[in-house]
Amino acid sequence: MTDYGRGHGSEPWNPQDPLYGDQGWTAHQTQQGQVPYGGDPQQYQHPLDPQHQDVQYQQQAQFQQEYAQQYQQQPQYADQQQQAYAMQHAHAQQLQQQPSYDGQGQAPGWDGGHEQQYMAAVQTDPYAGADPYAQQSAGAYPGEAPDLYATPEAFPPPTPPNRRHLEPDPADVEEEPEESALPVGGGADGDEPVAGGRRAGRGKNGKGGKKKQKKRSGTACLVAAVVIAAVVGGGGYYGYGYLKDRFGATEDFAGEGTDETVDVEIPKNAGLGQMGRILKEAGVVASAQAFVDAANANPKGKSIQPGIYPLKKKMSGTAAVALMVDPSKLAVITIPEGARNAEVYKMIDKKLGKPDGTTREIATREFKNLGLPAWAANNPKIMDPLEGFLYPMRYDLKKDSTPESLLKQMVKNASDKYAELGVEGKAKELNLENPLQVITVASLVNAEGKNHDDFRKMAEVVYNRLKKTNDVTNQKLQFDSTYNYVKGQSEINFNLKEAQAFDHPYNTHFVKGLPPGPIDNPGLDALTATLNPDHGGWMFFVSVDGDKTTFTKTYDEHLKLVAEFQERQAKKKNGG
Repeated sequence: MTDYGRGHGSEPWNPQDPLYGDQGWTAHQTQQGQVPYGGDPQQYQHPLDPQHQDVQYQQQAQFQQEYAQQYQQQPQYADQQQQAYAMQHAHAQQLQQQPSYDGQGQAPGWDGGHEQQYMAAVQTDPYAGADPYAQQSAGAYPGEAPDLYATPEAFPPPTPPNRRHLEPDPADVEEEPEESALPVGGGADGDEPVAGGRRAGRGKNGKGGKKKQKKRSGTACLVAAVVIAAVVGGGGYYGYGYLKDRFGATEDFAGEGTDETVDVEIPKNAGLGQMGRILKEAGVVASAQAFVDAANANPKGKSIQPGIYPLKKKMSGTAAVALMVDPSKLAVITIPEGARNAEVYKMIDKKLGKPDGTTREIATREFKNLGLPAWAANNPKIMDPLEGFLYPMRYDLKKDSTPESLLKQMVKNASDKYAELGVEGKAKELNLENPLQVITVASLVNAEGKNHDDFRKMAEVVYNRLKKTNDVTNQKLQFDSTYNYVKGQSEINFNLKEAQAFDHPYNTHFVKGLPPGPIDNPGLDALTATLNPDHGGWMFFVSVDGDKTTFTKTYDEHLKLVAEFQERQAKKKNGG
């Protein structure tokens, strides 16, 4: 006979049993001295042993007591329990009719007293007609194990399977002890003093008060969440802007721009990115990236020079780049080394949109008010007092730029450079009459030479021909550049006899010595070469092929080079 499959009989487990399949609820059986029904089997005990029956009935009573309340609204389990009792009586009667095993009609180890005792117990079934779910008292049968759950010191009985893993009853939760105050003399560095073998302010388990700790943790989490949200939010905003600029569609205007013009200054050593930002701030392009992309796409995009550019507002990146790579569109004036004033005046008129001759007229009229040094313009025969004082370099133009303002700036730059080079002090060392003659020599050197090495040898030629001991040219310089200056031309092939007969203070083929003033605006190389000549004793020079200048010391050597030069020129004239 089994108790819904819990005994050692052969009946199967009833699937309607609420413990069907439960392999974990073994506390009660273990308490009663049984091995859990999922573990090792007990030692076999004969089913008709009275002691075995007492234990079995006690177990049944225990189960009835534990499930009385849970299943009191499920009468089908009571019916099944009564059927189990009936099957138990039938099984007992069947065993009574079994033949003996010892040849005397009795099973081994049984006598008549035992059989009668068992039959009496069966006939007086204490559960017959009783409510199977009624409360049973512990210790109803002699020799049974005491109910350890009934004592005050006992643990509560095991929880039925359908109530496991639920929230604990509030009455069963022991409230944590409050955090005790720190005793006087606590460490100033924040360490907790030891009291009673435990740190002060901890509960019986050696742990601090959890309620206050949870409050502090909650506040810290809230603060951390706010900080993280701020960081993520701010980073997201700037990250979005970065991603939009980096990977979004590039903003760009279309066309050549509006009628409004702005002057944009590009500083020295500016990269394309910096240029693009400057143009965007000025309203020229829609975005710096549009300009950078257009500059990278243009073969000349990386050759954009610093300076001031007159640009239209709302130009496309391509249009802005196309304008800035064209030097003629740049709002600057670049004075080349060795340029004559006549050329500079025309350049200023053109850049500022003035009528031809405007700047020359201002220079002639206002030269005394443009900042020339005191030693300049000291010769009444000077054709242009500003010649040699419009220092060659690049000048940025602005909206308020005028011919007069540009001339003043050029004269100032020249005066500053001459003072820096110490022109006044060098004049006497070079056997020249005044600083103006130094500038005049430099202008001749710049006009006749082609590079710095040529310039030093050319300066040596000038100084040697100016010497009173010069009986070869009789102190005449005989420079073609001076004759061309007077004539306002730059010719190589001209009639030498006519040049020698042309009477003019600037014509060194006709007059001795230096002209009254410079014939151009010498650059820095020509100036330094003039102040530091070669000292090689050179007296003559000629450029046979037009590229390389050859210097000689004697007139005979010079004549040979001249003959070679004339032969070359004749072939070129005849198409040879």
